[in-house]
Amino acid sequence: MQAPSTDKAERKPEWLKVRAPGGLRYTEIRQKLRDLKLFTVCEEARCPNIAECWMGGTATIMLLGDVCTRGCRFCGVKTGRPGGAVDELEPEKVAGLIAESGLDYVVLTSVNRDDLPDGGAAHFAATIQGIKSKNAAILCEALVPDFRGDPASVETLVKSGVDVYAHNIETVRRLTPRVRDPRATYDQSLGTLAAAREIFERLRASGGRVKPMLTKSSIQVGHGETDEEVLECLRDLRAARVDVVTFGQYLRPTKKHLEVLGFVTPEKFRQWEEVSREMGFAYVASGPLVRSSYKAGEYYLANMLKEQR
Repeated sequence: MQAPSTDKAERKPEWLKVRAPGGLRYTEIRQKLRDLKLFTVCEEARCPNIAECWMGGTATIMLLGDVCTRGCRFCGVKTGRPGGAVDELEPEKVAGLIAESGLDYVVLTSVNRDDLPDGGAAHFAATIQGIKSKNAAILCEALVPDFRGDPASVETLVKSGVDVYAHNIETVRRLTPRVRDPRATYDQSLGTLAAAREIFERLRASGGRVKPMLTKSSIQVGHGETDEEVLECLRDLRAARVDVVTFGQYLRPTKKHLEVLGFVTPEKFRQWEEVSREMGFAYVASGPLVRSSYKAGEYYLANMLKEQR
Protein backbone atom coordinates (compact mmCIF):
# COMPACT_ATOMS: atom_id res chain seq x y z
CA MET A 1 0.00 0.00 0.00
CA GLN A 2 1.07 3.56 -0.60
CA ALA A 3 2.49 5.88 2.04
CA PRO A 4 0.43 8.95 2.96
CA SER A 5 0.92 11.89 0.61
CA THR A 6 3.13 14.75 1.71
CA ASP A 7 1.51 18.03 2.73
CA LYS A 8 4.37 20.51 2.29
CA ALA A 9 2.45 23.31 3.95
CA GLU A 10 1.72 21.08 6.96
CA ARG A 11 -1.61 22.78 7.43
CA LYS A 12 -3.40 20.98 10.23
CA PRO A 13 -6.85 19.58 9.48
CA GLU A 14 -9.76 20.55 11.72
CA TRP A 15 -9.54 17.38 13.82
CA LEU A 16 -6.07 18.39 15.04
CA LYS A 17 -6.97 21.85 16.31
CA VAL A 18 -7.18 22.28 20.09
CA ARG A 19 -7.68 25.20 22.42
CA ALA A 20 -4.76 26.86 24.16
CA PRO A 21 -4.28 25.51 27.72
CA GLY A 22 -5.92 27.37 30.57
CA GLY A 23 -8.28 27.12 33.51
CA LEU A 24 -7.93 27.10 37.27
CA ARG A 25 -7.03 23.41 37.64
CA TYR A 26 -4.40 23.69 34.90
CA THR A 27 -2.88 26.75 36.58
CA GLU A 28 -2.84 25.09 40.01
CA ILE A 29 -1.05 21.97 38.75
CA ARG A 30 1.48 24.01 36.80
CA GLN A 31 2.30 26.16 39.82
CA LYS A 32 2.64 23.16 42.12
CA LEU A 33 5.08 21.56 39.68
CA ARG A 34 7.05 24.82 39.45
CA ASP A 35 7.25 25.07 43.24
CA LEU A 36 8.69 21.56 43.49
CA LYS A 37 10.95 22.09 40.45
CA LEU A 38 9.44 19.08 38.70
CA PHE A 39 9.18 18.70 34.93
CA THR A 40 6.37 17.19 32.85
CA VAL A 41 6.62 15.61 29.43
CA CYS A 42 3.29 17.35 28.77
CA GLU A 43 5.12 20.68 28.52
CA GLU A 44 8.52 19.57 27.29
CA ALA A 45 7.10 17.57 24.36
CA ARG A 46 4.38 20.17 23.63
CA CYS A 47 1.60 17.58 24.01
CA PRO A 48 -1.69 18.73 22.40
CA ASN A 49 -3.70 17.15 25.24
CA ILE A 50 -2.08 19.17 28.03
CA ALA A 51 -5.20 21.22 28.76
CA GLU A 52 -7.58 18.25 28.74
CA CYS A 53 -5.38 16.07 30.94
CA TRP A 54 -4.32 18.75 33.42
CA MET A 55 -7.87 20.05 33.78
CA GLY A 56 -8.81 16.48 34.68
CA GLY A 57 -6.03 16.33 37.28
CA THR A 58 -3.63 14.12 35.32
CA ALA A 59 -0.03 14.99 34.52
CA THR A 60 2.83 12.82 33.35
CA ILE A 61 5.86 13.53 35.53
CA MET A 62 9.25 13.61 33.82
CA LEU A 63 12.04 12.37 36.06
CA LEU A 64 15.79 12.97 35.82
CA GLY A 65 15.63 16.53 34.49
CA ASP A 66 14.71 17.98 31.12
CA VAL A 67 17.94 17.44 29.14
CA CYS A 68 18.04 14.30 26.97
CA THR A 69 21.28 12.63 25.93
CA ARG A 70 19.77 11.63 22.59
CA GLY A 71 18.51 13.64 19.65
CA CYS A 72 15.50 11.99 18.04
CA ARG A 73 14.37 14.09 15.09
CA PHE A 74 10.68 14.05 16.05
CA CYS A 75 11.01 15.10 19.68
CA GLY A 76 10.70 18.60 21.17
CA VAL A 77 12.65 17.81 24.36
CA LYS A 78 16.01 19.59 24.47
CA THR A 79 19.22 17.60 24.13
CA GLY A 80 22.58 18.00 25.80
CA ARG A 81 24.99 16.52 28.33
CA PRO A 82 23.59 16.27 31.87
CA GLY A 83 26.98 15.01 33.06
CA GLY A 84 25.54 12.47 35.48
CA ALA A 85 23.58 15.07 37.48
CA VAL A 86 20.65 13.57 39.42
CA ASP A 87 18.32 15.12 41.99
CA GLU A 88 18.55 12.49 44.72
CA LEU A 89 15.52 14.01 46.48
CA GLU A 90 13.29 13.79 43.40
CA PRO A 91 11.72 10.38 44.21
CA GLU A 92 10.52 11.67 47.58
CA LYS A 93 9.31 14.98 46.10
CA VAL A 94 7.33 13.19 43.40
CA ALA A 95 5.86 10.73 45.90
CA GLY A 96 4.76 13.65 48.06
CA LEU A 97 3.17 15.46 45.12
CA ILE A 98 1.24 12.35 44.07
CA ALA A 99 0.07 11.75 47.63
CA GLU A 100 -1.23 15.35 47.82
CA SER A 101 -2.90 15.20 44.42
CA GLY A 102 -5.37 12.46 45.28
CA LEU A 103 -4.66 10.62 42.00
CA ASP A 104 -4.93 6.85 41.94
CA TYR A 105 -3.03 6.36 38.66
CA VAL A 106 0.20 8.13 37.76
CA VAL A 107 2.54 8.10 34.76
CA LEU A 108 6.28 8.54 35.23
CA THR A 109 8.60 9.08 32.30
CA SER A 110 12.04 10.54 31.64
CA VAL A 111 14.49 11.78 29.12
CA ASN A 112 17.16 9.32 27.97
CA ARG A 113 20.05 9.32 30.42
CA ASP A 114 22.82 7.41 28.68
CA ASP A 115 25.25 9.19 31.01
CA LEU A 116 24.02 7.07 33.94
CA PRO A 117 25.28 3.47 34.36
CA ASP A 118 21.76 2.03 34.58
CA GLY A 119 20.05 4.63 32.41
CA GLY A 120 18.11 5.87 35.42
CA ALA A 121 16.35 2.58 36.23
CA ALA A 122 17.12 2.74 39.96
CA HIS A 123 15.76 6.30 40.09
CA PHE A 124 12.50 5.13 38.53
CA ALA A 125 12.32 2.23 40.98
CA ALA A 126 12.91 4.50 43.98
CA THR A 127 10.15 6.85 42.81
CA ILE A 128 7.63 4.05 42.32
CA GLN A 129 8.48 2.50 45.69
CA GLY A 130 8.17 5.93 47.33
CA ILE A 131 4.73 6.46 45.83
CA LYS A 132 3.50 3.04 46.88
CA SER A 133 4.92 3.43 50.39
CA LYS A 134 2.60 6.42 50.85
CA ASN A 135 -0.38 4.73 49.21
CA ALA A 136 -0.11 1.13 48.04
CA ALA A 137 -3.36 1.48 46.07
CA ILE A 138 -1.86 4.00 43.60
CA LEU A 139 -1.16 2.41 40.23
CA CYS A 140 2.12 3.42 38.55
CA GLU A 141 2.83 3.42 34.83
CA ALA A 142 6.47 3.95 33.84
CA LEU A 143 7.15 5.13 30.29
CA VAL A 144 10.86 4.40 30.17
CA PRO A 145 13.82 4.67 27.79
CA ASP A 146 15.34 1.51 26.30
CA PHE A 147 18.13 1.49 28.93
CA ARG A 148 20.52 0.68 26.05
CA GLY A 149 18.99 -2.80 26.01
CA ASP A 150 20.41 -3.67 29.44
CA PRO A 151 18.29 -6.48 30.97
CA ALA A 152 19.57 -5.66 34.48
CA SER A 153 18.00 -2.19 34.24
CA VAL A 154 14.74 -3.67 32.95
CA GLU A 155 14.71 -6.09 35.89
CA THR A 156 15.29 -3.25 38.36
CA LEU A 157 12.14 -1.58 37.11
CA VAL A 158 10.02 -4.74 36.99
CA LYS A 159 11.03 -5.57 40.59
CA SER A 160 9.96 -2.07 41.73
CA GLY A 161 6.28 -3.02 41.61
CA VAL A 162 5.49 -1.00 38.48
CA ASP A 163 2.00 -1.77 37.20
CA VAL A 164 2.47 -0.81 33.53
CA TYR A 165 5.88 -1.11 31.87
CA ALA A 166 5.75 1.19 28.82
CA HIS A 167 8.35 1.84 26.17
CA ASN A 168 7.56 3.40 22.80
CA ILE A 169 8.61 1.75 19.55
CA GLU A 170 7.70 5.16 17.97
CA THR A 171 7.77 4.19 14.30
CA VAL A 172 8.14 1.31 11.85
CA ARG A 173 11.40 -0.56 11.26
CA ARG A 174 12.34 1.14 7.95
CA LEU A 175 11.89 4.65 9.31
CA THR A 176 13.55 4.15 12.70
CA PRO A 177 17.04 5.34 11.56
CA ARG A 178 15.50 8.50 10.09
CA VAL A 179 13.10 9.31 12.94
CA ARG A 180 15.03 8.27 16.04
CA ASP A 181 18.51 8.77 17.45
CA PRO A 182 21.02 6.19 16.08
CA ARG A 183 21.30 4.68 19.58
CA ALA A 184 17.57 3.92 19.64
CA THR A 185 17.17 0.90 17.39
CA TYR A 186 13.96 -0.90 16.48
CA ASP A 187 15.16 -4.29 17.71
CA GLN A 188 16.55 -2.84 20.93
CA SER A 189 13.14 -1.39 21.76
CA LEU A 190 11.41 -4.69 21.01
CA GLY A 191 14.02 -6.50 23.08
CA THR A 192 13.41 -4.43 26.21
CA LEU A 193 9.65 -4.93 25.95
CA ALA A 194 10.08 -8.69 25.54
CA ALA A 195 12.56 -8.75 28.42
CA ALA A 196 10.12 -6.93 30.71
CA ARG A 197 7.48 -9.61 30.07
CA GLU A 198 9.95 -12.48 30.50
CA ILE A 199 11.38 -11.07 33.74
CA PHE A 200 7.90 -10.48 35.14
CA GLU A 201 6.83 -14.06 34.42
CA ARG A 202 10.03 -15.45 35.94
CA LEU A 203 9.55 -13.40 39.10
CA ARG A 204 5.89 -14.37 39.35
CA ALA A 205 6.71 -18.07 38.92
CA SER A 206 9.26 -17.85 41.74
CA GLY A 207 6.88 -15.96 44.02
CA GLY A 208 8.92 -12.77 43.76
CA ARG A 209 6.17 -10.79 42.05
CA VAL A 210 2.48 -11.39 42.67
CA LYS A 211 0.70 -8.29 41.37
CA PRO A 212 -0.04 -8.15 37.61
CA MET A 213 1.97 -6.02 35.20
CA LEU A 214 1.04 -4.92 31.69
CA THR A 215 3.43 -3.93 28.91
CA LYS A 216 2.62 -1.07 26.58
CA SER A 217 4.01 0.69 23.49
CA SER A 218 3.07 3.50 21.11
CA ILE A 219 3.28 4.17 17.39
CA GLN A 220 3.21 7.66 15.88
CA VAL A 221 2.02 7.86 12.28
CA GLY A 222 2.57 10.56 9.68
CA HIS A 223 6.25 9.83 8.95
CA GLY A 224 5.59 8.20 5.58
CA GLU A 225 4.94 4.65 6.80
CA THR A 226 2.86 2.21 4.74
CA ASP A 227 -0.03 0.09 5.98
CA GLU A 228 2.02 -3.08 5.61
CA GLU A 229 4.85 -1.57 7.67
CA VAL A 230 2.43 -0.67 10.47
CA LEU A 231 1.06 -4.22 10.38
CA GLU A 232 4.60 -5.58 10.62
CA CYS A 233 5.23 -3.36 13.64
CA LEU A 234 2.04 -4.59 15.31
CA ARG A 235 3.00 -8.20 14.67
CA ASP A 236 6.44 -7.56 16.18
CA LEU A 237 4.88 -5.99 19.29
CA ARG A 238 2.55 -8.95 19.72
CA ALA A 239 5.50 -11.34 19.29
CA ALA A 240 7.13 -9.44 22.18
CA ARG A 241 3.85 -10.07 24.09
CA VAL A 242 3.00 -6.39 24.45
CA ASP A 243 -0.47 -5.99 25.99
CA VAL A 244 -1.40 -2.41 25.07
CA VAL A 245 -0.73 -0.25 22.02
CA THR A 246 -1.59 3.36 21.23
CA PHE A 247 -1.59 5.29 17.93
CA GLY A 248 -1.21 9.03 17.50
CA GLN A 249 -0.48 11.60 14.80
CA TYR A 250 3.06 12.97 14.61
CA LEU A 251 3.05 16.76 14.92
CA ARG A 252 6.17 18.75 14.14
CA PRO A 253 7.41 20.53 17.32
CA THR A 254 9.46 23.14 15.42
CA LYS A 255 10.74 23.76 11.89
CA LYS A 256 14.03 22.16 12.96
CA HIS A 257 12.28 18.81 13.35
CA LEU A 258 11.06 16.31 10.76
CA GLU A 259 8.25 17.55 8.57
CA VAL A 260 4.89 15.79 8.67
CA LEU A 261 4.55 13.48 5.66
CA GLY A 262 0.84 12.89 6.02
CA PHE A 263 -2.11 13.67 8.27
CA VAL A 264 -3.96 10.45 9.04
CA THR A 265 -7.74 10.69 9.19
CA PRO A 266 -9.84 9.75 12.24
CA GLU A 267 -11.37 6.96 10.12
CA LYS A 268 -7.92 5.46 9.54
CA PHE A 269 -7.16 5.60 13.26
CA ARG A 270 -10.37 3.68 13.93
CA GLN A 271 -9.26 1.10 11.39
CA TRP A 272 -5.94 0.63 13.20
CA GLU A 273 -7.81 0.24 16.46
CA GLU A 274 -9.98 -2.54 15.00
CA VAL A 275 -6.99 -4.31 13.45
CA SER A 276 -5.03 -4.15 16.71
CA ARG A 277 -7.90 -5.58 18.73
CA GLU A 278 -8.26 -8.44 16.24
CA MET A 279 -4.55 -9.16 16.66
CA GLY A 280 -5.05 -9.71 20.39
CA PHE A 281 -3.99 -6.51 22.11
CA ALA A 282 -5.81 -6.19 25.44
CA TYR A 283 -6.40 -2.48 24.94
CA VAL A 284 -5.91 0.00 22.08
CA ALA A 285 -6.14 3.80 22.12
CA SER A 286 -6.03 5.23 18.61
CA GLY A 287 -6.71 8.78 17.45
CA PRO A 288 -5.04 11.87 15.97
CA LEU A 289 -4.39 13.46 19.37
CA VAL A 290 -3.77 10.29 21.36
CA ARG A 291 -0.37 10.10 23.03
CA SER A 292 1.20 7.18 24.90
CA SER A 293 0.11 8.49 28.31
CA TYR A 294 -3.27 9.87 27.24
CA LYS A 295 -5.68 9.78 30.18
CA ALA A 296 -8.37 7.65 28.56
CA GLY A 297 -5.96 4.74 28.45
CA GLU A 298 -4.95 5.33 32.06
CA TYR A 299 -8.50 5.00 33.28
CA TYR A 300 -9.04 1.80 31.33
CA LEU A 301 -5.73 0.26 32.44
CA ALA A 302 -6.45 1.15 36.05
CA ASN A 303 -9.76 -0.73 35.91
CA MET A 304 -8.21 -3.67 34.09
CA LEU A 305 -5.41 -4.00 36.64
CA LYS A 306 -7.82 -3.76 39.56
CA GLU A 307 -9.94 -6.54 38.05
CA GLN A 308 -6.88 -8.78 37.80
CA ARG A 309 -5.93 -8.32 41.46
